[in-house]
Amino acid sequence: YLTASVDERAMRRYKENVEKGIPCELEVLKKEISLRDTQDMERAISPLKKAEDAIEVDTTYMRIDEIVTLIESLLKERI
Repeated sequence: YLTASVDERAMRRYKENVEKGIPCELEVLKKEISLRDTQDMERAISPLKKAEDAIEVDTTYMRIDEIVTLIESLLKERI
C-alpha cells in the first residue's frame, strides 16, 4: 500500500505539470489532493482503505528508483 504525504504528492504533481507546461499552483494542488483523499476514504461504496494484510510503504522521502528497489525486495521476501 503506497502512501506519501499530501505535501510530497502535490510537489510531485506540480513538478510533473511544470515539465509538461501545464500551469498550476502548488497550494491548489495540495487542497485538491487532500479533498480527493477525504472523498475516497469516506465514500459510502467501496471506500479506499488499506487491506489488513497490506504492507504500507511511505514513499514521502523516496526517489522512484528507491521505491522500485524496495518493492522488488519485499516481493522477493514473499516468493
